[in-house]
Amino acid sequence: MLIPSIKNTLNELSSLLTQLSIEDYTNPCRGLSNATIGEHTRHIIEMFQCLENQYEVGIINYDDRKRDYLIQTDTEFAKQTIVEVIQTLEKPNKNITLQQVVDGEELNIESNYHRELLYNLEHCIHHQALIKVAVLQLEHLEIDENFGVARSTIEYRKQCAQ
Repeated sequence: MLIPSIKNTLNELSSLLTQLSIEDYTNPCRGLSNATIGEHTRHIIEMFQCLENQYEVGIINYDDRKRDYLIQTDTEFAKQTIVEVIQTLEKPNKNITLQQVVDGEELNIESNYHRELLYNLEHCIHHQALIKVAVLQLEHLEIDENFGVARSTIEYRKQCAQ
């Protein structure tokens, strides 16, 4: 269920990118502290790429990202990169170490591939919620009401509606 949820969420993002002009994608949004939809999209994609690229070594450091400017400025390139991410998701679960420097101290935390996929899914949804803030200011676009909403919230809303 995890992999299909990630694929669905990334496909929702890709579908949104199809509606955006380059101007929509690259213009700073005041509601996002002048970040762009493209910057948030790049961040989402690069977190998944980081997990993919560091999977074999088994040490994941999300700060060690490429920060590819083309992803944040070219919607077609971003959509192609999303396709590539989706194609690489299915791997065996294995133990990995999450590595990060916090306040000058290196932390090494035990994790596993599936846990990090779940983290990336939640992280993706969080950033899609931020993207939605910018999109709602673009009156010429339509966005699904569940875009950027956690799966648990969607399920909760369904239960409340019954």
